[in-house]
Amino acid sequence: MRVDALTMRELQMPLKHFFETSFGRVTHRRVLLINADCDGVEGWAECVAGEGPFFSSEWIETAWVTIREFLAPALLGTKLESARDAGKLMARVRGHNMAKAALENSLWDAEARQNQQPLWMLLSGTRSEIASGVSIGIQDSQEQLLEKIETEVRAGYQRIKVKVKPGWDLDVLKKIRERWPQITLSCDANSAYRPSDLEHLRRFEQFNLLMIEQPLWDDDIFYHSKLQRELKTPICLDESIHNSRDAEAALELGACRIINIKVGRVGGFTEAIAVHNVCQKRGIPVWCGGMLESGIGRAHNVALSTLPNFKLPGDVSASKRYWAEDIIEPEIEVGSKGTIAVSNEAGLGYEIKTDLIDKLTVRKETLRSRAATA
Repeated sequence: MRVDALTMRELQMPLKHFFETSFGRVTHRRVLLINADCDGVEGWAECVAGEGPFFSSEWIETAWVTIREFLAPALLGTKLESARDAGKLMARVRGHNMAKAALENSLWDAEARQNQQPLWMLLSGTRSEIASGVSIGIQDSQEQLLEKIETEVRAGYQRIKVKVKPGWDLDVLKKIRERWPQITLSCDANSAYRPSDLEHLRRFEQFNLLMIEQPLWDDDIFYHSKLQRELKTPICLDESIHNSRDAEAALELGACRIINIKVGRVGGFTEAIAVHNVCQKRGIPVWCGGMLESGIGRAHNVALSTLPNFKLPGDVSASKRYWAEDIIEPEIEVGSKGTIAVSNEAGLGYEIKTDLIDKLTVRKETLRSRAATA
């Protein structure tokens, strides 16, 4: 598989409803797509870097220039045995996992298409459908939050996750539990608390939560290990896990009992599979986190979630929750039982709406190998 060209596109896609976490509110997405041309076969992927350096030090501008100046040149013109080899070629660049993931994952899609094989099968997935949960951001009022949860519970989602932060936590969780005592409920703090909040966090125990996600610093494992020893509720690590070594360290230290795998955060499918395998070996369940992806990134999350140790419902929800019109067809749908059927079509399994992508594109740049431009 020779990498002949890589095209970057930035799309502007307004969200149907704002999404708020402990570090801010998002009303639209600047979506960075990668389109790889490999021996005349196209592969698509999405860089999940955000509008600013808040969830991560990466954001769309760092991703764009790093791909253009360093990562794409490392791949263009090379002949790969498989997409797994891409990571080694980009390893000279430290960090920038989201940018690396976008490039590597576009090659996985191209490889699957060349093989006339579904992407999930190339990844060694085993499921024909995946369990879907939903992530609900901080709202303008508790009443508005309860209305949204009501909608998602009726839609059949198997797990409800709500964002929390100091001042938007105990009262909110109490009202949710009073109204829905039986639903599978978790919360995500996005690093909003500190070890000094231990007694406050102990009060979360009364709500029978599936997990508390990333309560402490985004780069921490050690203090999470101390916190987990004090809590009965499982801690789930997200931002702290950038590779399989981080996962190994976190599990060895007892820093968590669940891990969220975001394919962009760990640098691509190859490392995501490695994290999955570390957790599977230790009997620690994983689930797939979301980053407000368009349908292309969402389709990649569906494929990853078919691996056997994705035992908990992920944040892979329906396209219509976020977009008036998604850039794939058919759009991703969640059935009444809270599951998503996995496509058996080649590659990521969905048709790309290139006309809509062109309409939404605000900048575009194509990088070619020397052989392709000769």
